Amino acid sequence: MHEAGHEVVVCDDLSTGHAGALLWGTHAYGSIDDTEFLRSLFSQYQFDGVLHFAALSVVAESMREPQRYYRNNVAATLNLLRVMREFEVNKVVFSSTAAVFGEPQARMISEDHPTVPLNPYGLSKLMVEQVLRDSCRAYGLRAVALRYFNAAGADPDARIGEAHDPETHLIPKLVRKALGEDLSVTINGTDYPTEDGTCIRDYVHVDDLAQAHVLALDHLDHAVGMHSFNLGNGTGHSVKEVVDAVREVTGQCLDIPVSGRRAGDPSHLVASSRFARSVLGWEPRYTRIGDVIETAVRWHGSETCAAWLGTLDGADVAVQSHFGDENKPQQYRQG
Repeated sequence: MHEAGHEVVVCDDLSTGHAGALLWGTHAYGSIDDTEFLRSLFSQYQFDGVLHFAALSVVAESMREPQRYYRNNVAATLNLLRVMREFEVNKVVFSSTAAVFGEPQARMISEDHPTVPLNPYGLSKLMVEQVLRDSCRAYGLRAVALRYFNAAGADPDARIGEAHDPETHLIPKLVRKALGEDLSVTINGTDYPTEDGTCIRDYVHVDDLAQAHVLALDHLDHAVGMHSFNLGNGTGHSVKEVVDAVREVTGQCLDIPVSGRRAGDPSHLVASSRFARSVLGWEPRYTRIGDVIETAVRWHGSETCAAWLGTLDGADVAVQSHFGDENKPQQYRQG
């Protein structure tokens, strides 16, 4: 958004993120479930639109703690939409997910595929899509839901990327293990109805997703109502194929043990993104899984990533010096 010429304000409570990732725009520390914080923020800036990324997003955790997911992902979004109405901000781009579809009924999943989520995470996202659809009809909201398939990779210049603790995503877990970290990585299930028995996913690079958000916001300048778009490369890779691709990119041998299936996982999720390509003009640049993995390897081998994960001496100092206390809104400063 910054590179496209937009003035950006990032609202993040950093509950699962890193201050070092906030490289562009103005940074407001707070949560969208805090009504007074949002009102203060919307009073301070004249927003043209909202890009809503904030959510809990771990499938297995959502199976264990569904109420936490409904509160954070659905109730907090209702709060955000209510404040948007108060301040007459009528454009929102929502980060949705392929998990809204559940077990696929077609090899390529289009936007009109039935939505039968297998887990509370996917259901929470589908609930928000319905809230947006109803809000468009009732209040004149303009909304786009971007249904990500498997977001992967990192900034090609290794400025930002994934750094979770614990890490739950396949590619960063494999890359970090290949780079020497002592991480537990397993193949969850080898009895799925796929060629090699492991789950198949469509991996889409984060830079390509970022470009889709710019295009979606521009789309809302002239499009009314609610619009949903699937974002993926249209090519599926099994878990075993991803393991092999990481081996090839890193040159490291990976002996990954096998365990049973993970609850809530569909066997095959591959996007048809023809609608996003034709309507938004979206064209992903990272179409080879090896190229996606190469950016992840570059990021996970960087000192910045190590600092975020706390594996370098002075990591806390490095983060704080980049994102100092003086940049926080007054109500979030210490002392």
